[in-house]
Amino acid sequence: MDMADRGLLLILSGPAGVGKGTVCKALRERMPDLVYSVSATTRQPRPGEVEGVNYFFKSKEEFRRMIEQDELLEWAEYVGNYYGTPRAFVDAMLASGRDVILEIEVQGALQVKEKFPQGTFLFLAPPDLEVLENRIIGRGTESEETIRKRMEVARAEIELMDHYDYVVVNDEIDWACDRIQAIITAEHLKRERQVHKYRKWLKEVR
Repeated sequence: MDMADRGLLLILSGPAGVGKGTVCKALRERMPDLVYSVSATTRQPRPGEVEGVNYFFKSKEEFRRMIEQDELLEWAEYVGNYYGTPRAFVDAMLASGRDVILEIEVQGALQVKEKFPQGTFLFLAPPDLEVLENRIIGRGTESEETIRKRMEVARAEIELMDHYDYVVVNDEIDWACDRIQAIITAEHLKRERQVHKYRKWLKEVR
């Protein structure tokens, strides 16, 4: 398949509280053809969750086998369960020409970059650290100590911005989505993606 015919893998990440989930949801509502990357997990399904829609549910043995056979773009263990991004699902969607978005934490995004450097990496940033702290406080679910630790992690993650292709400031959801859509359009129009298509056309008319 020509490069121009393949979908884009978009990796959206940033510090906790920056609004990744909200922006991703709004973007998918605007772009219904955009595929959300479904994660694999070893936790039990919750009421209403559907296999292959919310998660791919795996046993711990199955998940460990996926790790050993390098079938995951990234993975992590959290509160006794494994979570990760199956490579096969992403590859199948990209090969079909669909764009795929992966909403993920910063450390996971860096794992993906090692295995899939041709992805488009977007760092969702807060307007400033005070806004980020206020968003976390506004959840009303975090203790002062947890908020302090989250802010320390956020500062460290912002230092990793250099590993990304684009930085999108989430000062307003619609504006953030506008910018991401502009990035997607620009990525599809890159010379290296389009040159394959035109060379194919030139060969056909000779």
